[in-house]
Formats: sequence, C-alpha cells, structure tokens
Amino acid sequence: MTFSPDQAAFQVQERLKSLHNNLFDIEEERTRSDHTLNNITKTHDKITMEGKLTPYYQNKLKGLYTTAVSDAKQEETLIRQALASINEIRNICNDQRIQARSAGNKETFGRGDMMNMLITSALTLPLWVSQVGQKAPPLCGAVPAESSYIAKTGDMVAALVKAEEENWILAEVVSFNSITNKYEVDDIDEEQKDRHTLSRRSVVPLPLMRANPETDPGALFPKGSVVMALFPQTTCFYKAIVNQLPQTHVDDYELLFEDSTYPDGYAPPLNVPQRYVIDIKDKSQAP
Repeated sequence: MTFSPDQAAFQVQERLKSLHNNLFDIEEERTRSDHTLNNITKTHDKITMEGKLTPYYQNKLKGLYTTAVSDAKQEETLIRQALASINEIRNICNDQRIQARSAGNKETFGRGDMMNMLITSALTLPLWVSQVGQKAPPLCGAVPAESSYIAKTGDMVAALVKAEEENWILAEVVSFNSITNKYEVDDIDEEQKDRHTLSRRSVVPLPLMRANPETDPGALFPKGSVVMALFPQTTCFYKAIVNQLPQTHVDDYELLFEDSTYPDGYAPPLNVPQRYVIDIKDKSQAP
C-alpha cells in the first residue's frame, strides 16, 4: 500500500507505539518465565537433597514444565509480533524512499556512506526463525528464488552488465516490464549512476532474509561451495569458495576469492555477510 508522506509518518508512529508496548510485554513475559525456571531448578535441588522423586515432586515438576512451555510459546508470539512491526516500518520507509526517487529526488551518497549503508543493510536484514517442522522459504540465506519470482521495485540484486567487460554488479530494481520480460536497474554505485535494461536471466535477487545457522543450517551454502559474493568495499560480485560458514545469526561467511596473483589461485579469507553471497551464475547463461 502506498502512503503519502504524512500518512507514512502516522503509520510509522502507530507501529512504533505497538512495538514499544510489545517490548514491555516481552519483558514481563520473560520475568514470568524466569520465575518458573527458577522454581524448576529449586525443585530439582530438593529432589537431589532428598535422594528420591516422590509423587508430589513428580506432579509439581509436570505442572512447572507445562507452565514453562506455555510461557515460552507466549514469549515467542510476542517477539514475532515485534519483529513484524519492525518489518512493516522498514517497508513503509523503503516505499517512501522509492516514491521520492520516482519523483526525481535522487539520493546521493559519498563512497564511505554508501559502504556503511550496505553493511547496515546486511546487519538489519530480517532473520528467519523457523518453527518446528518449517523449512526456510525462498530467498532466505542460500535458498534461491522460485523460477517465477519477480524482484520488486527497490530490491537489491546482482546484475550482469556489459561495459568494457561483463561484470556482476550490485544494483537496485527500478521496474520490471512483463511484456518485454526485462528489468530496469540502477547501479548502486553513485559514481556510476548508470541505468541498465536487462533480461531476467541477467538479474539475481539477493536474499530477503538471513538464515539462522542454529535452526536452519540447511539454508546456508555448504563449506566448499562455489558462490558469487560482493567483494568487501566494492559493489561488484566475484567468484569465491565458502571457507567457513556463519556460526551464529550475526556472523558472516568466510570466503576465498579467486586471485591469480596468489600461488594457490585464491586470496586470503575475507568475511562477507549472508545478504551478499549468492549462487554462482555462469555468464553464458545470462546473455
């Protein structure tokens, strides 16, 4: 839904209020949960001291564990509500940015500011936390987009462009023409400020969510995988090999980029966030 600037500001404020209340509710729920967990620990200590599990303590523990599970589910619900509010705020702000750009108010970033923006974008990419039995969805971590997927206006993508030579660059989607089946994308690099018209096969959507290594390790590229990744402090993607996987949801991949100046053909390991690591795409597949 598109909002005017005043409407957008109001919608953001409403969601901030909701988020504020959510955070208080989460803290209350966590305090209640801690109290239950402390009672469980104390009960186990008493059982250990007495050296036996009596029917009384057995029933007490059963009740405490049932309460603890209920507390955890309620806390999870509240946290997911808070994350939903944050995501809605992000989307509203991004829509306003896109509207401003369409109206001719193009953003201008210095090189350093742009690099900081890319780092922030990677760090704040929503984290997918699966529930029991759920699989990570498309565009979560290493999970590719569905074949019919069309990147939305404002989404960041890897784009194969042809200048003096072919390069995969970081770009932002301007529009998609369903008749010609082509994208218009802007080079993210302010020094270039180029717009390109490209086929769908020349555009690879970047992940929209981070994968959590602790709950969804299958949504990460395995060690030894050949990938395309954004070389640090640049806006270009190059071929690399996964050397180490992220261990937590805030960690980066450790990658080995191809470099013929080194004896083994690879540069020393470099860290790259999940957002900028994608499946390798042969240039011959993207005319």
